[in-house]
Amino acid sequence: MNRWIAVLAPTLFIALLLGVWEAACRLLAVPTYFLPTPSAICVALWQNAGLLFISAWRTLASAMIAFGIVTILANLAAVGAASSRIVESSFRPIAVALQVTPIIALAPLFTVWAGVDHPENAVVALAVVVAFFPIYSGSLAGLSAADPELERLFDLYGASPWQRLTRLRAPSAVPQALEGQKVGLGLALVGAVMGELSAGSGSTEGLAWRIVEASHRLEMAKSFAALVALTILGGALYVGFQMFERWALAWWRGR
Repeated sequence: MNRWIAVLAPTLFIALLLGVWEAACRLLAVPTYFLPTPSAICVALWQNAGLLFISAWRTLASAMIAFGIVTILANLAAVGAASSRIVESSFRPIAVALQVTPIIALAPLFTVWAGVDHPENAVVALAVVVAFFPIYSGSLAGLSAADPELERLFDLYGASPWQRLTRLRAPSAVPQALEGQKVGLGLALVGAVMGELSAGSGSTEGLAWRIVEASHRLEMAKSFAALVALTILGGALYVGFQMFERWALAWWRGR
């Protein structure tokens, strides 16, 4: 019963909001170039499904490439920081700078550095920068949270740094590292969207570019349709990683 309520409650609430939106636009005669009705957005989503699918694939590809790159870089940096306080102190200002610098300010620079012939590189690079800090901080927190009693036990048996890392710290870091990965995956998509807004041309014409393109033409129904597609893409990534996280944690607890 509780599961049905958990599903029906948000569904009915969203349906109510869409109904109010539809009724308000029709009763107030709101121009479609200002705010389209949900029904018009659904029609635009259906009519442009092919183009939106191609654009969604481009956005997803950029985000996943960036996610793969940043996962390797951030975890290597976390391992280095966890192994030495000097390394952690040295790298901390860079990590904080990547976190607090507005990505929109970096977008023009990355576009210039990538060159006009390779705008997709700027999109991937921006996504890497955005997703770096949560993955790095999650892995570092997990690697530093090993049981002190087990740490002393490893000292007693004279374990090597490699044995300590692979048999104690890395297994202990799994829950927090996965949480950082989940946040980083969402931010990789955000970074890809920001990159497309800055360098949208050629192979980077993803969903964000479709939103801007339709808005410039005052085709707001198409713009909202691309936004809906982007929301669906982000939700699918979140749900997919959450399922993987549950499986990984179940395996981790079994070990």
